[in-house]
Amino acid sequence: KEKYIEKHINFDGKEIKFRSSGATPIRYKAQFGRDFLTDIYKLRDLEKIKNKKELTIKEMEKIDFDLFYNLTWDLAKTADKTISEPIEWLDKFETFPVMEIFGELQDIIISTIQAKKK
Repeated sequence: KEKYIEKHINFDGKEIKFRSSGATPIRYKAQFGRDFLTDIYKLRDLEKIKNKKELTIKEMEKIDFDLFYNLTWDLAKTADKTISEPIEWLDKFETFPVMEIFGELQDIIISTIQAKKK
């Protein structure tokens, strides 16, 4: 039986399934032309500012918001091969609370880059 880390998140009146598999990083590079692990590594900068209530312009400039949308789409596409290209898929939502959703997906993302202990 195949084992995946999977999560269902409800927002905008829809239940969306997200999944990570061995192909997640490859799909990400094929779709966005960017390295999955390099982009994940960039998220470390957020740890320094995640508990602040307000961000300065300089701090905001350090955040690549496309990264959040791209990773979210990649995990959704891994779970459901029928979803459309990123922009068309995002257009299907009236609201898309990317930071809230992304927070829910952190465990899936971490599992993609961690080795399993035996």
